[in-house]
Amino acid sequence: MVQVIWLVIAVLALFSAGYLGYSRYLAQFVELDDSRETPAHKYEDGQEYVPAKKPVLLGHHYSSIAGGAPIVGPITAGVVWGWVPALAWIAIGNPLMGSVHDFVSLSASLRHEGRSIGYIIGEYVGERGKNMLLWFAFLTIILVVGVFALVVAIVFNAYPEAATASLIYIGLAVLLGAYLYQLDLPFIPGTIAFVVAMFVGVWVGIQYPLALFEPASRAPAQTTVLLSGIGTWWLPASDSLGANTAAWVPIILVYGAFASALPVWVLLQPRDYLSSFLLYTGVGGALLAVIVGTVGGALGISAVTPSQPLVTNLDPFYGFIGRSGAPLFPLLFITIACGTISGFHSLVSSGTTAKQLNRESDARIIGYGGMLGEGLLATVALITVALVAPNVGGGIGLALPTFATGGGVILTSFGIPASFGAPFMALVLVSFLLTSTDTAVRLGRYMMEEIVGTPGSPLGSFAVDRYGNAVAQALPAYLLVTSGSWLTLWQLFGGANQLLAALALLTATVWLANWSESKQLISTGGPMVVMVFITVMGLLWLALHDNVYAKFLNDAWMESATTLSMVSAAVQVVVAFVLMYLALSLVLMGYRNIRRVRENPSEGGFSSGDD
Repeated sequence: MVQVIWLVIAVLALFSAGYLGYSRYLAQFVELDDSRETPAHKYEDGQEYVPAKKPVLLGHHYSSIAGGAPIVGPITAGVVWGWVPALAWIAIGNPLMGSVHDFVSLSASLRHEGRSIGYIIGEYVGERGKNMLLWFAFLTIILVVGVFALVVAIVFNAYPEAATASLIYIGLAVLLGAYLYQLDLPFIPGTIAFVVAMFVGVWVGIQYPLALFEPASRAPAQTTVLLSGIGTWWLPASDSLGANTAAWVPIILVYGAFASALPVWVLLQPRDYLSSFLLYTGVGGALLAVIVGTVGGALGISAVTPSQPLVTNLDPFYGFIGRSGAPLFPLLFITIACGTISGFHSLVSSGTTAKQLNRESDARIIGYGGMLGEGLLATVALITVALVAPNVGGGIGLALPTFATGGGVILTSFGIPASFGAPFMALVLVSFLLTSTDTAVRLGRYMMEEIVGTPGSPLGSFAVDRYGNAVAQALPAYLLVTSGSWLTLWQLFGGANQLLAALALLTATVWLANWSESKQLISTGGPMVVMVFITVMGLLWLALHDNVYAKFLNDAWMESATTLSMVSAAVQVVVAFVLMYLALSLVLMGYRNIRRVRENPSEGGFSSGDD
């Protein structure tokens, strides 16, 4: 057993070196200049392009990129392969790949009118490449919306205290938006008042938990059940998910659709700013609690001694073929996506964040630093599972309670009872997920607007309409969840997400190549090549081993398989190969563009004065 404080020290050391050194170099490399007008100021419209103060935008960005994946992934990987490979991928991959990915995605969008990575790649490789990437991103977002809505529902079911507190802080966010943008009242006093009110809301949630139907067995006895005793035969997926979880899913999707259509100042900016304090407290508090608990335990100070020793109860390494029979390469690098590198972040960086950046220099802390913050969340998640060490193979339904339970143990270092700490950590998780859900729907609309352009038909008008587009995303996401196929689609989600990260790095590399022949392409091109190779290998394993070999060529499986399960497996194979085709086609287009402009620099299509 190893004291978990050494995991914290290793990550903090590498992350600090990355931010203080590498991010400073990258900021100079892309020539951030505060004298240059940002898209938020140039196209300010009060709806999408709205300049935001740096702490407000950092809160939005961090809240939006950090969802359930940086928790589920490290927990699952730690249980399957051990904590050493999981920690190494987070601690090394994040500053060298993931933070670079987020920063250059934001910087590239900043110089292209706040447009998405799909638009940017289209500027250099043509309309076909643009549409391929945008459709790839849009389909990935539907998977994101469905998975995140399901995860929020699972947490609300396990911890109904988080449901009450979430409703309170959403209401407070609307009031804060009016306070800041309509009444134009002082920023700092308002921040203090609303943050205090939010933490009071946490206490209210713990005192008055809320559920729609009977929640999980661990729920407090005083939980208010709104629909207790009402039959659930009419509720889709109530048999597979449980009535309470199944009932929360459509509510969360409706919330995400409605919230995505509101001007950013009404809910998105103030809510993400408020929730950032909750997130910083949860993630930073957990890391500090590890330090305090370790020192307190060593000194024998009972007030700061956790309820159990803060040591790893997982083995460091379970072998190349992990406990679930899955090979470490390439599946570890798909299992831990967010927390190390995630393509979804490029959509946030080049979608909402670039449209709100007040000054170019803010991109360093928000883009590079925000991703390091998600790496810290992934580290906390890995520590929680290392402490609890559940004898499970991972998965959403098992990972989330583990995070809250282990987090509650860590917070006992401050003398906080686990009965309070665990629901608090559940609320921290939900605050990540709610922000990511409606931000994803908003990003999906941006993608479709760029695909359709100027609508020329009623269908095109519906596709780009704020409410019509939200329905076009929420409905298929709901069908995926209620069909039960989300379990089989999780790996496809991971593969699509990582391929999207590779394509975002490709976009940045093409942009830099067109900017100047003197721009080195290793910082973005190196991680891009690595991610393409890893993800293609992972999708091949999913398609050929997990489906063709283990299912269709397995007589025992074929004899017992239902028509639905066979169709699901066939769809996975087809989708995996479609994803690989789209990605490799785009890589080839990008390579041809880079080779052409490097051989003939005069053909480069970008200058630093473009915006």
